[in-house]
Amino acid sequence: MMAKIKLKGRPQSTIPGRTKKVDVRFTTIEYAVILSMSEELGISKSELIRKKVLGNAIEHSLNRKQTMDWLDSSGLELSRAGNNINQLARYANILGKNGILSAVVAERFNIELQKYQSRQKDIEKLLRKIIFIFSA
Repeated sequence: MMAKIKLKGRPQSTIPGRTKKVDVRFTTIEYAVILSMSEELGISKSELIRKKVLGNAIEHSLNRKQTMDWLDSSGLELSRAGNNINQLARYANILGKNGILSAVVAERFNIELQKYQSRQKDIEKLLRKIIFIFSA
């Protein structure tokens, strides 16, 4: 019969390769929040910070410059569409002065213009909110 060997010291880590260390300083209030969250979740402070920083990092990573460039190009596209609407409005005014423009067409144009402006504002708000959430 073999005798059990008692191991001394700290148990081996189940996650190999954690050899790098990052030092971070917090205010008293921030540290209290971290302590509270780690106690509430029943995990260490290191694990809490690791999960918050790296959790879904690949899925939620956001290249701020690339996103802002995309936002600028989207704004440019909306601007071009706005210019087209202005050209249509100018043409509608010419037709209106000549008495050729029907009221139904003018009303429909106004409805579409209002929809465009509303969508433009909604898109801008949404994109800025997304950028703020993911890059904070």
